[in-house]
Amino acid sequence: MNQPVPPLPPARRNPVASFFIGLWDVMNFTRRLILNLVFFGLLFLLLVMFVIAAGMGAGASKSLQDRTTLVIAPEGRLVEQFSADPVSRALAKAVGDNGAEEIQLRDLLRVIESAKEDKKIERVVLELDKLQPSGFASLREVAAALQDLRASGKQLVAYSESMGQSQYLLAAQADEVYLDPMGSVVLEGLGRYRQYFRTGLQDKLGVDVHLFKVGEYKSAAEPYVLDAASPASKEADLFWMNDVWQRYLADIAKARRLDPAQLAAGIDTLPEGIAAGGDLAKFALQQKLVTALKTREEFEDLMIERGVADDDADGGFRNVDFGRYLALLDARRNPVDSRPQVAVVVAEGEISGGDLPAGRIGGESTSALLRAARDDENVKAVVLRVDSPGGEVFASEQIRREVVALQAAGKPVVVSMGDLAASGGYWISMNADRIYADPSTITGSIGIFGMVPNFSRALDKIGVHTDGVGTTRFAGAFDVTRPMDPAVGQVIQTVINKGYADFTGRVADARKKPVEAVDEVARGRVWSGAQAKERGLVDAFGGLKDAVADAASRAKLGKADAYRVRYIEKAATPFAQFVSGFAGSRAGAWMLSDSGMARMMLARTMPEVDTQLRFVENAAREKGNGAPVKALAYCFCGF
Repeated sequence: MNQPVPPLPPARRNPVASFFIGLWDVMNFTRRLILNLVFFGLLFLLLVMFVIAAGMGAGASKSLQDRTTLVIAPEGRLVEQFSADPVSRALAKAVGDNGAEEIQLRDLLRVIESAKEDKKIERVVLELDKLQPSGFASLREVAAALQDLRASGKQLVAYSESMGQSQYLLAAQADEVYLDPMGSVVLEGLGRYRQYFRTGLQDKLGVDVHLFKVGEYKSAAEPYVLDAASPASKEADLFWMNDVWQRYLADIAKARRLDPAQLAAGIDTLPEGIAAGGDLAKFALQQKLVTALKTREEFEDLMIERGVADDDADGGFRNVDFGRYLALLDARRNPVDSRPQVAVVVAEGEISGGDLPAGRIGGESTSALLRAARDDENVKAVVLRVDSPGGEVFASEQIRREVVALQAAGKPVVVSMGDLAASGGYWISMNADRIYADPSTITGSIGIFGMVPNFSRALDKIGVHTDGVGTTRFAGAFDVTRPMDPAVGQVIQTVINKGYADFTGRVADARKKPVEAVDEVARGRVWSGAQAKERGLVDAFGGLKDAVADAASRAKLGKADAYRVRYIEKAATPFAQFVSGFAGSRAGAWMLSDSGMARMMLARTMPEVDTQLRFVENAAREKGNGAPVKALAYCFCGF
């Protein structure tokens, strides 16, 4: 008979183990407590943010009072499309990172055009000190909108503490331009200078850069193989820059009722003009660039005298700023609009392969936007707004094919060139039913190049060598750690020649010109919009508004009120939109002001060097699509 086994006495826990187990329990409890506190703290913060944002939204939707002054004080540079997501933009603004700020051209134009018709807006004040240098095509489009506003009878006044030439082009459109007595207006002309790396890369580091190109004017990659700009590059650059500069002087002279020659002479004689006392503000007054010299307090007193005093408003006069007025316009929009659409697809920045976020051109992502316009039965016509120096040939071709597919679907496509539509930027534009550009747009640069860095000498300097065997002559021939076989160079040059023939051949087909005629204006040469029109690369002068009207006409949509304009772009998530709106507010900026954002010093202090050096890095990476050579249609032709 089996007897029940008595239970064993509980084992005694080792004191050391007990200590660590107890310590772990305390730590685990503390961890859960902290996580819960953080979670519920963030939840509470989000609720507070929501209440504040809702209150601000309600305030923004209120009607303006009579005799309101609209103050337009843009901060950052003009862009076609934001280059960062809403959350990044909001955080950058909250921590005062002015270098990251951008103003969408469409928003600025919309505010100016709406103010022209708004009976509540009595006058417009321009404060342009924080507007960063922007492209001349964009600036001229804004200047034209300001001219229309002034012609409508609305008073336009500009005030500045100091201005450069980009800012002054807009300020010059005002009825009156006031400058701080300690300020300045500096017009310096146009220049394009780049850094050249041949000696540093090849002689000192031992990095050999093999350049393959077609066209003596295709100078994008010259810095890697030369120590100074080639004569052809200087000739071409000076040709289009002189055209843009003379137009700039003419625009200012017309707005200020001055003689362009007098303006040019004032720049050349600047040292003599300020020699007496070094007073740049007084010199600007003598040159009739400004109406009078006033401190900010004196200017605000003038606005109070002309407008309506308001002790609670910034400046002491009744006003609405750019951001609040834009929010008001958004609140007025009809959320349900069944009219047929003219879609606008923005292609801004370098052209690269793949699916890229909003604000960049991806062969797949930008093609997908055009395809969405083709598949949407409410979209009857498309405007492709291009502001790009180009980039990868294959990605450019992907986008061009979608333009052709839109046309085959019966939807007209009109291209509106912004500041820059060169090389690959022209590739994606050439098949449009009509191409619009500003006379100061930078375009052309029809050419192809390929660049292959080789690091064998650099590795040799540190005692590293590459060796091995291959089954064929070309096995491993594209390895950048081995010296380049001349036969490989011959293959690459043949590929580049074919790419150039494809480029010029497609332009010839699209523009209905002989290939020989296209080659005469191609060969990598850059043109201003006016010069491009003379050579048949551009059809007409005009901005985005003209392109939209043309596209609507081709689709037979009737007058402007019979259709609506819709931007097709990657939409931000609801959370990103919320954070953007909150952090862009004063309350949000205050709450987030203790954050910090690290920046790369090279990209901030010398952005063009950063851009150029990335070309070497990209060229050394694994080539996409299984191709050993990546053909590029790119132009370093901005300012």
